[in-house]
Amino acid sequence: MHILLLLLVLTIIRLAGSSPPLDPVWCSNGMSDCTVTNAGGSFSDRGICRAANAAYPRTEQELLAAVADAAAAKRKVKVATRYSHSFTPLACPGGREGTVISTRWLNRTVRIDAQKRLMTVESGMVLRDLIRVAAAAGLALPNSPYWSGITIGGLLATGAHGSSLWDKGGAVHEYVVGLRIVTPAPANQGFAVVRELGADHPDLDAAKVSLGVLGVISQVTLALQPLFKRSVTFVPRDESDMAEQVALWGGLHEFADISWLPQDRKVIYREDNRVDVSTPGNGLFDFHAFWSLPADQIIAMGVEVTRMEENGTDAARCSAKFEQPGYGFTNDGVSFTGYPVVGYQHRMQASSACVDSPDDGAPLQTACFWDPRIRGPSAYNSGFSVTLSRAPAFLADVQRLRDLDPTAFCVLHNSIGVYMRYVRASSAFLGKVEDSIDVDLLYYRSHTPGVPRVHADIVDELEQMALHKYGALPHWGKNRNFAFDGAIAKYPKASEFLKVKDRYDPDGIFSSEWSDRLLGIKGSPSVVEKGCAIEGLCVCSDDSHCAPEQGYFCRPGKVYTEARVCRFYTPTTRISDEL
Repeated sequence: MHILLLLLVLTIIRLAGSSPPLDPVWCSNGMSDCTVTNAGGSFSDRGICRAANAAYPRTEQELLAAVADAAAAKRKVKVATRYSHSFTPLACPGGREGTVISTRWLNRTVRIDAQKRLMTVESGMVLRDLIRVAAAAGLALPNSPYWSGITIGGLLATGAHGSSLWDKGGAVHEYVVGLRIVTPAPANQGFAVVRELGADHPDLDAAKVSLGVLGVISQVTLALQPLFKRSVTFVPRDESDMAEQVALWGGLHEFADISWLPQDRKVIYREDNRVDVSTPGNGLFDFHAFWSLPADQIIAMGVEVTRMEENGTDAARCSAKFEQPGYGFTNDGVSFTGYPVVGYQHRMQASSACVDSPDDGAPLQTACFWDPRIRGPSAYNSGFSVTLSRAPAFLADVQRLRDLDPTAFCVLHNSIGVYMRYVRASSAFLGKVEDSIDVDLLYYRSHTPGVPRVHADIVDELEQMALHKYGALPHWGKNRNFAFDGAIAKYPKASEFLKVKDRYDPDGIFSSEWSDRLLGIKGSPSVVEKGCAIEGLCVCSDDSHCAPEQGYFCRPGKVYTEARVCRFYTPTTRISDEL
């Protein structure tokens, strides 16, 4: 995520220091009158999330007390993580009277059993720390997201994952063999209890992908593996057999993924496999989109991205590339000298360099480029999963759409394009239903609400095609409102999840209007109003849902004609289209 900076033809200056992101919870009066946000400072609906008060427990007992206080007062409760990277407002309790509980200080290792290869950590532990501590004990988490600034509790809540179809697959929740979760309780039990769910507990499949609506996870126990090495090589090819290869590639390489650049008719295949630990190499994944950057450079990048969106041409967008040698991998932690890159798992699986350093003081000198304190590039990241059996047909349809106007696809990040990772079917009630490819799209989003995007119709048609024609599942943590409309019906065990939810939290203390809409309990995730399709709040059914005053009208898709998208017309092209 957050890789828009690769669009720019700028000299990237790497700095050793950085100001880590602010706490996503800010309170104006001690621990009361609070605002909750995410890493980018804006949720998918651009809403401002408020809470009456915040709690920062440092122990499970303090967490239990915080939940009990809220439950006794019948206040809504939500959990905020250290860096809060979900685009969707899952951390928002709704209204102004709720409580937000931060797991920032629940960040310790509880125990490691190296012989049994088990590791128990508190839910606020950040992934980067988890994999380092595991490696020091000679252990490895087999799969993880590529961004290591996410907490273990946060990534479980949204079903976050890496890329693999081998063994248990790429989703971290598949390696969870136990957890402790604090839930509301009756008054005679003190208004809150700690539930311990072991590997054989029937509720574990609900709790390990929970959207945060069951309670607050206190501790997580993971089944790890002996520390191993990986060998990575990126192979560029033409796209002639890409639609067929996507169904095969994940079976050929354990940590395979695919970047498709539709405008260039080019595919970059990742060959990524385990190798013997004696294989020479001390490689490191250090993705440049996660580096710290000077504040003035971030501002310049934001200005340039906006200029290209407002005044640029397709040719300019297509030519604006920055490709780092090795795609973020270095052979020795410093430089890339060639493939394969070989290194230990904990150095190769994820990175988050810009959050690793202490604050560099005020005024802000350096930061992650998406830091909302600096008006840098504005982007949105949509994610959805297409079952592996339907992926070839889906990609063939996208190729047909591309063939109508190849340069239009340069509005996607044109060094990543259509990015695909592999995820296995899950036993989790809200996990993947079948083996799938997870598709990531990154594109411009104005800082100003209601501003249309260039070629928004292409991206929206592609996504509606995936969701409706091919039954794709939207990523719980990164998509726009319309993508979740009816999504819960695609999960065969959703009713089982809701039964657990009703038992754990019968009064809906941990539910919100947003989570109720996601789960199909009450209302729809879509918000139908003027301009709603421009913001991704709805699928347009009327011109007013777009921006007719700016030349954007609601029209059918070009390949998937059941889609309804906001398409730009000049007066001449509009008359021609209507004729």
